[in-house]
Amino acid sequence: MSEARTNTHSELGHRIGRLLFPEKLPPPINPVLLKHTEERAQAAQNRMADHITSFAGSMGFVYIHILWFGCWIAFGVEKYPFGLLTMIVSLEAIFLSTFVMISQNRADAKRQVIADQQWKTVQKEDEENRELLELSRQILQLTKEVRAYGDTVQSEKDQNQELLDLSRQTLTLTKELQARAHTAASCAD
Repeated sequence: MSEARTNTHSELGHRIGRLLFPEKLPPPINPVLLKHTEERAQAAQNRMADHITSFAGSMGFVYIHILWFGCWIAFGVEKYPFGLLTMIVSLEAIFLSTFVMISQNRADAKRQVIADQQWKTVQKEDEENRELLELSRQILQLTKEVRAYGDTVQSEKDQNQELLDLSRQTLTLTKELQARAHTAASCAD
């Protein structure tokens, strides 16, 4: 029974923790963003601003303020129109808006890092495409030269075939002439 109670308490604590504190985002997988995040985390003020904006953007922040305002009013810390509470909340709003702008600047810096990396990738791909195009042109030129040589060889082969045919015809005619000459010589004897 105590084990079930312990599990229930730890589960309840886990639920409350999830409600009050924001879940941490997983680290970026883009190597350029990972490097940017590591560089940003080196400065203590950046880490502090990141933690504050992370918490201020959570439901825990909302719940704490609901509890704080409720207690302030319920326990009568000051009378209506709550001038001190209004001033505290105004100051908090000023600081939070500053942290929001810091967060936006951080997001802009991340977008810039990604855009720069994409631009470098595009430039590299463009250079590779130019190299591939030049190689394709060279291959086309070599192919044309090989075909021209093949046509020349084919022409020479055709010429050689014609010469061979002519030589065979000449040989045949020569044999016929010799045979007729031999026949004529035999008839003359």
